[in-house]
Amino acid sequence: MSVATTRRSSANNHAPKNGKASHAAKRSSGSDAELAHATAKHSSNRKAKPSWFTAFAQKTAQLAGRPGTFMLATAVIVVWGVTGPLFGYSDTWQLVINTGTTIVTFLMVFLIQHTQNRDSLAFQVKLDELIIKLHGAGNELAGAEDLCDEDLEKLHETYRNRAAMAHGTLEKRRAAR
Repeated sequence: MSVATTRRSSANNHAPKNGKASHAAKRSSGSDAELAHATAKHSSNRKAKPSWFTAFAQKTAQLAGRPGTFMLATAVIVVWGVTGPLFGYSDTWQLVINTGTTIVTFLMVFLIQHTQNRDSLAFQVKLDELIIKLHGAGNELAGAEDLCDEDLEKLHETYRNRAAMAHGTLEKRRAAR
């Protein structure tokens, strides 16, 4: 996005707090108007409930990270270990814990991954909004997460070089003092 587009975006981003797009945003062309419309549409739908799977995955991930859940899992392992002599450390005794932990781990991977993907997407949207709203920022970076791996690596290298140059400039200024 050019500097002119960046300035136009910053000037037209005065939406009222009720979630409706301003007249200036509606008059702006292309993606600015679409973004204002999409934002207003999603702001009004905030009370919509997440899907049952999303709610279940979030609640499960939340519960899985609590100390009580860890203590419960530890207690199960201790009980299993203590019952070893009772069952003669048989193959069935070992199979119970192996099967149980495998099933729980297998299912938790999908639930936690879903929650992590959702949180990551929300974080990216928030970052994109900050980049777009920040006057003078490189708005072309707002969708960097959608780039192919090679382009993302090139972009990373470019910014690493820019950071090194900025660091060098700061060091020169400090040395000059």
